[in-house]
Amino acid sequence: MIEIKNKKDCCGCCMCAGACPKECIKMLTDDEGFVYPHIDDSACVNCHLCEKVCPVINVRDDRNSFQQQGYIVQHRNPEVLRESTAGGAFTAIAEYVIDHGGVIFGVELQTDLYAKPSAAHHIWVDNKADLKKFRNSKYIQSFVGEGTPKQVKSFLEQGKYVCFSGTPCQVEGIKQYLDAKKVDQTNLILVDVVCRAVPSPLIFRKYLEHQEKKNSEHITSVRFRDKHYGYKYSTMNVISDRNNGDYHRGVESDPWLRAFFSNICDRPSCHDCKFRKLHRVSDFTIWDCFHVGRFSKELDNDRGATRMLVHSLKGQQILDAVSEELVEFKVPVQIIVDGAKELNESVAPNEQRETFFIDANTLNGYDLLEKYFPETAKVKLKRMIRMTALNIGIYSVAKKVFVRLTGKY
Repeated sequence: MIEIKNKKDCCGCCMCAGACPKECIKMLTDDEGFVYPHIDDSACVNCHLCEKVCPVINVRDDRNSFQQQGYIVQHRNPEVLRESTAGGAFTAIAEYVIDHGGVIFGVELQTDLYAKPSAAHHIWVDNKADLKKFRNSKYIQSFVGEGTPKQVKSFLEQGKYVCFSGTPCQVEGIKQYLDAKKVDQTNLILVDVVCRAVPSPLIFRKYLEHQEKKNSEHITSVRFRDKHYGYKYSTMNVISDRNNGDYHRGVESDPWLRAFFSNICDRPSCHDCKFRKLHRVSDFTIWDCFHVGRFSKELDNDRGATRMLVHSLKGQQILDAVSEELVEFKVPVQIIVDGAKELNESVAPNEQRETFFIDANTLNGYDLLEKYFPETAKVKLKRMIRMTALNIGIYSVAKKVFVRLTGKY
């Protein structure tokens, strides 16, 4: 029987609930907004499957005989590139799978942004038109649910191609689940997205409350990584019943981005992540490439690019097959991972994290974020500097100087 004594030891992947033959494990939300397994002891038969599928208990070393490869890629379709967080690499992989009669599992942002346990959840699609649901980052922990691993297993047993994408812990979780269930994984393609951390869905709902009260409007949708001002200054885009989508704020001034990047609302396991490593269980690892100019002058510098690690022969064969859809450059692995701390290092928790969540359970969203992330004169000045640099056309140069001086991207 799985038992969570320390919350750092659960990543919320839901594989234990999906594996339980008696369905006696339920994923319930704690007071921080994160899901954890709760077991009905009276129904448990001590089969230990929940322990066998847990990726945290069974941390893997996934080095294999394949020579890991590194690439910088950018999708040739401008619409795909515009809608994607980075360079549109995942779309090319997903379209390959669909062309072979397969299905894609990814994260969709629900229409109901206040949905519990999370506005972001895993779904599957089998047509190219629906791939747009997976584009753009979702800066909240997605809810996999106990049904998703069962669906992946079912499709594989039908002989279908299946592409599963998610955070490294979710991807390693589905791999562990399928191994424990002894499922043939010949047609399985795994894509993990390099993850800084997963913030709380509860705090995201508080953010919605804050924005709606502050601006007297009803929020209908959001984009966490909008390219309105270009890829190098991606912003939080809030669409409401009144603003026609005309809200674009960056990490220096948007309360949600400020909370996320301050590490004040992350899942506890993210501060001691077991899945930050160079060699991974997936076929592909993908993440941002803001400094694409270091690798290629041919790629559009401000429309988005994807850094990619290929971990398997299967992954390499798929990348070769979709090469006509992508502009790609091979880059030595040791160079492509240089400076990518999020690949190997966990973020440290904010010193105010504990008191922040105590307040989150007593204050409304407006009061909470005004207390911790008020729009001070300093915040306004930072935004003014960024916007001025954009308007006079020196933002890219200024950011390049900033990166060289600070080592931050």
